[in-house]
Amino acid sequence: MSGEQANDIFSMYQKSIDAFFAGIEKSIPNYHQSITNLQQEWMQTCENTITSMISLQRELVDKAGINVAIPESMLKAIQHTNEEILTAYSTQTTLVLGAINATKENIKMFNDNASFFVDMNKNIAKYWASLLSQRNA
Repeated sequence: MSGEQANDIFSMYQKSIDAFFAGIEKSIPNYHQSITNLQQEWMQTCENTITSMISLQRELVDKAGINVAIPESMLKAIQHTNEEILTAYSTQTTLVLGAINATKENIKMFNDNASFFVDMNKNIAKYWASLLSQRNA
């Protein structure tokens, strides 16, 4: 770029935009890691809390001498329900990941189309500029 081009409004705007997005790109891995760490910590906290509650309840029931045996049919129903919950969660995960991938592809397509439209508009602008310059000549 010549000195004049580097100091025009478009060059300055482009430098600002480049710096802005470079800063964002540098922070993405940190955000990703922080969110992953938070999610893992939350899941571990939930698991520990539930396990502790079960242990406390078991201890209280044992000390009180309460019979907690359940009929075989109830046990099978609970196991079946848990299997269905896990299947539903797996299906949900598959759907969410599919939606994320589809969104990513749509953003990529939008980006590709945006470049196409910019090129098309440049050609239209060149055409109009040539018409105007012929008219003014």
